[in-house]
Amino acid sequence: MPHEIPPTPAASGKHWLRRELPQIVAMLLLLAAARDSLANHYSVPSGSMEHTLEVGDRVAVDMRAYGIRLPFTDITLVETGAPQRGDIAVFDSPEDGTRLIKRVAAVAGDEVELEDGRLSLNGAPMATVADSDTELFLSHRATLNLSHGGGPDIHGLTVPAGQVLMLGDARGNSHDGRFFGLVPATALYGRAVAVYYRRDEGLGWRGL
Repeated sequence: MPHEIPPTPAASGKHWLRRELPQIVAMLLLLAAARDSLANHYSVPSGSMEHTLEVGDRVAVDMRAYGIRLPFTDITLVETGAPQRGDIAVFDSPEDGTRLIKRVAAVAGDEVELEDGRLSLNGAPMATVADSDTELFLSHRATLNLSHGGGPDIHGLTVPAGQVLMLGDARGNSHDGRFFGLVPATALYGRAVAVYYRRDEGLGWRGL
């Protein structure tokens, strides 16, 4: 009776790959879709958000904060919320499409004054009484870096419906809404919720 020749390791590997490849591809697509629509991360490339965010920080981003999008598109399937003053949000630059992370400094209807890097909304300064370089928004705290000055001022701006003003916390070192203009609220991809890695501290969870 003839003996069966066992398959070679290479043949076994090819058989396994043919059998499992559809499941692997499906899993990778699901992971990519979840990252695109539900949660993501962002590596801070510059000092424009100092001292709240430092260069090299890894930031967890809630991609559901302002709406659930059809994966790999800009089509919003479900509205889940609107940008709030003080949010740190991820969006594409209106100038060249570069992915940016800045603070929502003002929303629709806000009357904006910015002088020497310090923000006032609707006639009220955002700086705390004890520290003029710290601004308080409802549930967010902006720790400013004004070592490069305050950058361009803003006077007499009222944010129109559907728009937001995006500013960096390092006001004199940030290419932001003072240069590229207001941003549609619907263009914000997600809200930064925490720094989960910082170079000098390692892994952790620093809420924003």
